[in-house]
Amino acid sequence: MPLKDPTEIAASALPSDADSILALAAQSMFHLFSSISQGMFLVDRGGRIVWVNEGYQRFLPALGFSSIGQFLGHRVEEVIPNTQMQRVLETGEAILIDLLTNKAGTFVVSRLPLRDEAGSVIGAIGIVLFDHPETTLKPLISKFARLQQDLDDARRELASQRKRELGSADGLRRAKYTFASFVGTSAAAVEVKRQSRRAAQSASPVLLLGETGTGKELLAHAIHAASQRARGPFVSVNIAAVPDTLLEAEFFGVAPGAYTGAERKGREGKFRLADGGTLFLDEIGDMPLNLQAKLLRALQEGEIEALGSNRLQPFDARVIAATSRDLPALVREGRFREDLYYRLGVLPIRVPPLRERASDIVALVEVLGEDMALRNGSAPPELSPAALTLLEAQPWRGNIRELRNVLEQAALRSDSGLIDLPLLQGVLKDSGLEPVLALPTVRLPEPAASVADSDLRGRPLSDEDTVQPLAQQIAALEQQAIRQALRHTGGNKVAAARLLGISRATLYGRLG
Repeated sequence: MPLKDPTEIAASALPSDADSILALAAQSMFHLFSSISQGMFLVDRGGRIVWVNEGYQRFLPALGFSSIGQFLGHRVEEVIPNTQMQRVLETGEAILIDLLTNKAGTFVVSRLPLRDEAGSVIGAIGIVLFDHPETTLKPLISKFARLQQDLDDARRELASQRKRELGSADGLRRAKYTFASFVGTSAAAVEVKRQSRRAAQSASPVLLLGETGTGKELLAHAIHAASQRARGPFVSVNIAAVPDTLLEAEFFGVAPGAYTGAERKGREGKFRLADGGTLFLDEIGDMPLNLQAKLLRALQEGEIEALGSNRLQPFDARVIAATSRDLPALVREGRFREDLYYRLGVLPIRVPPLRERASDIVALVEVLGEDMALRNGSAPPELSPAALTLLEAQPWRGNIRELRNVLEQAALRSDSGLIDLPLLQGVLKDSGLEPVLALPTVRLPEPAASVADSDLRGRPLSDEDTVQPLAQQIAALEQQAIRQALRHTGGNKVAAARLLGISRATLYGRLG
């Protein structure tokens, strides 16, 4: 007896009501997915939400809806940020596994097209498989994070290599930093970046004032990079690091054979090297008086005279000067020319010390830690909430440079990569600092009744009652909320973002 084809056996085994059984199976699978998933909803072919199961209803408040009635009928992309349902409707292709992050949290989701008997797409179904992927899929998430870290490291290395290649290819000295490199969203940081961006649009000299370690040189690079001279060279001179006897030659160059031992071809000074770009004069307050007159003349006339030469040479360089010294006091003492001070100080910008922008320390620790990890080939250090609080309370006499030094010391002493409170206290004490344990009291400005000359209590307004712009107050409150969330979650940014009801990308953006 000949053997039957397997397909014929299967066909003969099917009952006459096969369509009914298939329909019943489809219905059962639908109810099964609805009961075991964390949430499920349906959209029609136009992308409008037509049904939501009971599990999905718990996400509605986070999305801004108090009832199903308000949610139904909306286009899916209008009410569920970052959804890909429209793509499924347009292509007819399923997205079986994906990570979705929006105001309701981070989820592992599936998106499946629904078809009629003719095979046309008539809608789509969205299924929330997991609503806490960082716990339910911890091994997979950890592996993804490591791969993402490797990718980020490779991108940074390629970018650095590209910068080095550009610098050597055309022989120009280029800016290393942009305004994005100046980390911080505090009111003080926002204001100094605003002033610096305005300065970048001008050709006038800029004078950066501030304590050592506040980032004055970084801002000089950023101003150049944002200016119309960005394609030109960025040349810097640290006046305090050059002996007085060599400063004139360093600035203005040396003519051939100007003195015994001088190069036969001569040597160009920094003004000529910066032609078409920016000349950064760091620690201008340390410049000797006899050279200040020559510098003033060069700035006023746009001409320089090389050492040992009688020929004037024009130059075209925008000057940015910086100092940690009190220039007005030096002027009063006769140690700095008043006319040069006014010539350099056309656009003075005060760079705030770190103790005036303590709310930026969490973001600074993040960036400094990543930079340390990149240079050392290790994971960035993790700080406990108590350690972060201690960092925010310190006076930081050395500002960001001191903060970096403390972080590097603490990271080297930690065996586990975690910097906790006792370890950090020990580092601060060994560095000659007495750790400040109490956070400074922050007093918010009291509300003003109107633009009249008295406040709500009826007393006259004084200079001490200055009200900050609303944007600065909101920015400060945002930073306070982010710091509290990070402390509450032990520095876990994903959990902090969920606690605040924002996406992880938004959190990183707020951190600067």
